[in-house]
Amino acid sequence: MVRQKVKVKNPTGLHLRPAGILCKAAMQFRSLTTFTFRETTANAKSVLSVLGACVKCGDEIEFVCEGEDEEEALKALVETVETGLGE
Repeated sequence: MVRQKVKVKNPTGLHLRPAGILCKAAMQFRSLTTFTFRETTANAKSVLSVLGACVKCGDEIEFVCEGEDEEEALKALVETVETGLGE
């Protein structure tokens, strides 16, 4: 299991379009990919789960990846968030 914290930089947070981009990136990997925000744990492969976390601009989330390609998954998810999720 690997984990890393990252700050959400895009101005609108994880609304529908960025949540979809995050999920699309997570679904490329076989590993279980989740993130935690405050007391909430969200499945990074589920748009509804990501939206339910209510992550806003400037919030810090922690990705947790577990599985055969966990290192690659974590790197890709962190990079996706750091580059602004398409915004």
